Amino acid sequence: MIRNFALSLVSVLFMPLVVQAKDIRLGMVGLDTGHVIAFTKILHDSSLKDHIPGARVVGAVKTGSPDIPSSWSKVDGYTEQLRKEFGVTIYPSIEELVKHVDAVLIESVDGRPHLDQFRRTLAAKKPVFIDKPLAGSLKDAVEIVRLAREHQIPLFSSSSLRYPPESFAARFAKIGDITSVYSIGPAEYEPHHPDFFWYGIHCVEALYTVLGPGCVSVQRTHSANTDVITGVWSDGRVGLAQGNRKTFKGYGVTAVGTKGVATAGEKQNYHGLTVEIMKFLQTGISPVAPETTLELIAFKEAADES
Repeated sequence: MIRNFALSLVSVLFMPLVVQAKDIRLGMVGLDTGHVIAFTKILHDSSLKDHIPGARVVGAVKTGSPDIPSSWSKVDGYTEQLRKEFGVTIYPSIEELVKHVDAVLIESVDGRPHLDQFRRTLAAKKPVFIDKPLAGSLKDAVEIVRLAREHQIPLFSSSSLRYPPESFAARFAKIGDITSVYSIGPAEYEPHHPDFFWYGIHCVEALYTVLGPGCVSVQRTHSANTDVITGVWSDGRVGLAQGNRKTFKGYGVTAVGTKGVATAGEKQNYHGLTVEIMKFLQTGISPVAPETTLELIAFKEAADES
């Protein structure tokens, strides 16, 4: 069943808030994902090939979701690793954390608390990166963007799949005008989130990286092992996001163009996203428009309705 959905989203204008690139003090909220260790290592460990200088994680707030085992079971381990290996100070609250940092990274793997966590940073007027998903629902995501606009808070949210080691643009440069895109990735279910809000977000983010916004209709096909979302863009391009469960769990984006076909995005790491976070912190300008992030969330909710 095809669901047409209007993506008339509020225009969000952020006033640039420039933060000095040298010694940016970062605070993390939510210590229940390996992302907190990955980002911290890239920023702290100068011996790494992918080391990025200019910022350090200096503080964090220990939080997790008691109703998601893959969240609460990891909090203590990541907290201790941050404290012992990287010297990160653990603060009792977000309100206390923001007094000691220049910017905030909301890392909670669960999208549901992101709105409340973001609200609690607003008074500090500091840039905020929210790791995927931006929120646990489209309603919450729209409210986060509204609050960022109202309080003039620089806001950025993205999956690391937007920034593979070799960019999509480089791999697809020779295939002409892209007419259709097929993006795959794992999409295990998590009962507290709409289906593609969990790991399925990655293949959707990759799809939107190549096609950009402009989807006008969505249809979803479901089977025990696979879900496929087919979107039609306003200019006639077609995008497919395939979420896999009991089958291949890798990533990849295949694009069909007027001059050929190419595949990209099979490899991924956190270096590219960390580079973009650093640019964002230095300029106050998000590399992904908030309207685009809201549309891809609407894309996923429409798929659930289909």
